[in-house]
Amino acid sequence: MLRPWLAILVSAPLVAGAPQSADTGKVAGTVTLTRVKGTPLPSSAYPGRTVGDRKTAAGPDLRDVVVYIKDAPPRATLTARTAELKQEHEAFVPHVLAITRGSTVTFPNGDPFFHNVFSLSSAANFDLGRYTTGKTMTQTLSKAGIVKVFCKIHSHMSATILVFDHPYFVIPDADGRYELSGIPPGDYTVVGWHERVGERMVPVTIERGKTAAIDLSLPIEDKK
Repeated sequence: MLRPWLAILVSAPLVAGAPQSADTGKVAGTVTLTRVKGTPLPSSAYPGRTVGDRKTAAGPDLRDVVVYIKDAPPRATLTARTAELKQEHEAFVPHVLAITRGSTVTFPNGDPFFHNVFSLSSAANFDLGRYTTGKTMTQTLSKAGIVKVFCKIHSHMSATILVFDHPYFVIPDADGRYELSGIPPGDYTVVGWHERVGERMVPVTIERGKTAAIDLSLPIEDKK
């Protein structure tokens, strides 16, 4: 019997992962954010940290979700890239990044005042200092894990960077669609992650030349 959040994908998703071949398979589906009343389910995503009394946005963004294969074998060699986490209107934009181990993140200051970037995460511990408008600082992330970044000058500013040691991850598109390709055959776990709920996991079997259909529903607390 299928779980209620498993379904067949009927439109083209956002694609990520490794190149597809006849010897690999895919997983595809749609992520839905559902509103629930009361306290959200416990999250093991990252230890809590108070960063001021900034209010949470009324409508959680699907672009803050990351879908990935949890138990994919790590790769010794990965394609590194450069990603941007801009400081703009006293916020990090985007709020969530997903990158491969060894990638570099740039932090341009787009506000007319000083900012700072630092992290105390186990996957990356750094402090880039104060810098002014138009300046850009960079940080290479060489260890897989969750990296929370903050600004010492503006305590309400925060962002999350998920660093992976494999290529099987993606941020869904605006409609929640995703696809992970080039996955070697085997039994895995598909994860939908959001910082307010942590990981939601679904087992999946990948077969050669086939697409496994997995839809994910993430419960977001309704504070109203």
